[in-house]
Amino acid sequence: MIDLSRYPLLSAIQAPGDLRRVPDRQLPAVADELRRYLIEAVASSGGHFGAGLGVVELTVALHRVFDTPNDRLIWDVGHQCYPHKILTGRRDRITTIKKKGGLAPFPRREESEYDSFGVGHSSTSISAALGMAIAAQRKGDPRKFVAVIGDGAMTAGMAFEALNHAGDLGANLIVVFNDNGMSISENVGGLARRLEKRVEGVSVPSTMFEELGFRYSGPIDGHDLPRLLDALRTVKDLPGPQLLHVISTKGKGYALAEQAQIEYHAVGPFDPRAGVLKKAGPSRPTYSDIFSDWLCDMAAIDERLFGITPAMREGSGLVRFSQAYPQRYFDVAIAEQHAVTLAAGMACEGAKPVVAIYSTFLQRAYDQVIHDVALQNLDVTFAIDRAGVVGPDGATHAGSFDLSFLRCLPNMVLMAPADEDECRRMLTTGFRHPGPAAIRYPRGVGPGVAVRSELEALPIGKAQLRRRGRYLAILAFGAMLAPAADIAAEFDATLVNMRFVKPLDETMILELAASHDAFVTIEDNAIAGGAGSGIAECLGAHGVTLPLLHLGLPDAYLEHGSREEVLSDAGLDLPGLRKAILARFPHAGRLNQAGA
Repeated sequence: MIDLSRYPLLSAIQAPGDLRRVPDRQLPAVADELRRYLIEAVASSGGHFGAGLGVVELTVALHRVFDTPNDRLIWDVGHQCYPHKILTGRRDRITTIKKKGGLAPFPRREESEYDSFGVGHSSTSISAALGMAIAAQRKGDPRKFVAVIGDGAMTAGMAFEALNHAGDLGANLIVVFNDNGMSISENVGGLARRLEKRVEGVSVPSTMFEELGFRYSGPIDGHDLPRLLDALRTVKDLPGPQLLHVISTKGKGYALAEQAQIEYHAVGPFDPRAGVLKKAGPSRPTYSDIFSDWLCDMAAIDERLFGITPAMREGSGLVRFSQAYPQRYFDVAIAEQHAVTLAAGMACEGAKPVVAIYSTFLQRAYDQVIHDVALQNLDVTFAIDRAGVVGPDGATHAGSFDLSFLRCLPNMVLMAPADEDECRRMLTTGFRHPGPAAIRYPRGVGPGVAVRSELEALPIGKAQLRRRGRYLAILAFGAMLAPAADIAAEFDATLVNMRFVKPLDETMILELAASHDAFVTIEDNAIAGGAGSGIAECLGAHGVTLPLLHLGLPDAYLEHGSREEVLSDAGLDLPGLRKAILARFPHAGRLNQAGA
């Protein structure tokens, strides 16, 4: 529990209305307490860290100048919002962030009236704020709309689509560009270099923002509260689209976070006096580690391999590849659509690109996956990390839908590994397949299967019979094989590691249908349209009628919590699987007892 007596000013602020009664001369002291409180809170519970430290003064200034929540404030990217949550009535719950039943890690409309728009993915704030401004203007509503975009979010094309539209409309919209030179990694690309020159004082005839129709102000120091207050009060009452350029430091006020901005982007609990202690790595490699090793090993023997990431070098496991093969590594910034079509272009000229991307972020490039890759049957491999249940980051980051939205695409080969060695073999399989292929694997470690050094492919579309039993056949996909194995042993059921979601092993499916009373499919994907649906479609296409039970993620967005808690809530842990199977097939337990 945080001792509020050490924060006399902050403890008196229950809502922004309280802050607006604080004299300007005391606001730097408020910001100092807010920063210290944020450090103590995140140190005790973990969470996103550096971005929040970088916007402490800006957050204070925004809530001081604007009449929130009447005036709308949209944070982008959402992990900048911790100071905002502290000042908007959630101070005493900030240590519950990311925990089950606690605060969401990003702005969430259901959580607070001060969260004007849900922002888990980046670069959406300008579009959302413009839409709000247009709707309000039609009603004659004079409230203000402020998009605070930063931490790399300005590198995405969607932000510029919105800027282009807003400038053309002349809408009353304020964009605060929090320019800290970072996303999770360093910002990359021509935009970042141009902004660096602008900040350094190099003469630019007119900024790109002015050319897009915005009145540009700045750049100003994002940690100078008096200047921030003056600038915001100026743009607040100006008509038309305004852009205020603010220069900030990610991790500001905590020296270790300023010096190691990537490491302190998000942290677990730590001692604020000592900083984040480097821990021994997990006893088993994560799936991201498996991918990292595979990528470097395959690149060493095939110079056609190119690695592409949309600003997720660290998370997706491309650090070592970027160092070993810098000329074959491409960080395209927060631009998932561009990443996929870039890969398609490479494939047209004989390259073999590998797009490393989180499942949740691949959703943003779905049109490109369909039209630019799959439709043209191009040789692009998708390494899809954080598939299925992710956990603490909640609904915006859950990889719940990739099996559903990829398996319906013609030409796509889709795989889900059950263990570490299988992941390496499937990556090889996808890379050597002369067409689009996707390998989706979960966050964290696998079951502990040793990984062979060979780069061996699997026969495409062939499942693996793991256990021959009676009555029930359990068809498991990917990470669900481990709990499925325990259930199969308990019920003396047949167990199949399906491996491929597309193409399915129809021969094995039909053989098992002829020799079993019922099927149970298990996947960590939405049941709707998922892998189990593919099994049903296969049986239906062959005129086979068989009782089916599909187990997977429910028709709901997954709340945040630990991965184990979310799996349990979805009924995908051992007790949940047992309960669901006995509810649908109550005779299964009796049959097992009779045969024992």
